[in-house]
Amino acid sequence: MLFAADVAGTRGDELARTFWSELADGELEPGAREFATRLALGTLANLEEVDERIRSRAEHWRITRMALVDRNVLRLAVYEFLKEATPRTVTINEALEIARRFSTYEATQFINGILDAIKRDLDQESPEPDTGFHGEEIESDDSPEADQPE
Repeated sequence: MLFAADVAGTRGDELARTFWSELADGELEPGAREFATRLALGTLANLEEVDERIRSRAEHWRITRMALVDRNVLRLAVYEFLKEATPRTVTINEALEIARRFSTYEATQFINGILDAIKRDLDQESPEPDTGFHGEEIESDDSPEADQPE
């Protein structure tokens, strides 16, 4: 949805209707669809605040010069940091999975660096409550050796 909004300039309910009726891939359960719509529309509604957070950590990068996919993955994750209850580490892991699927290897490093810096800033401003999740960045190892017991 954010990609479509960036390209076509469509906003709000029209964006969500168009996305789900014409662009969405496959069926989602209603809760996932509602969550995705809330994230996308919330990101757009808070774009100034979200972009300012990104600008503060994207040294030597103007947001308009970032690859379309990369800037929207960043925007979505930063919005989720600021406005949703999702643990920040989980948000980073999900953003990196999206970047791995739709962008480049270099983009995942770029996105990880910016999100990690923003997470550190937010952790200093307002630490997250302990959710019991203490994950790390997910690294996929598709090599045959990865399936072998140690």
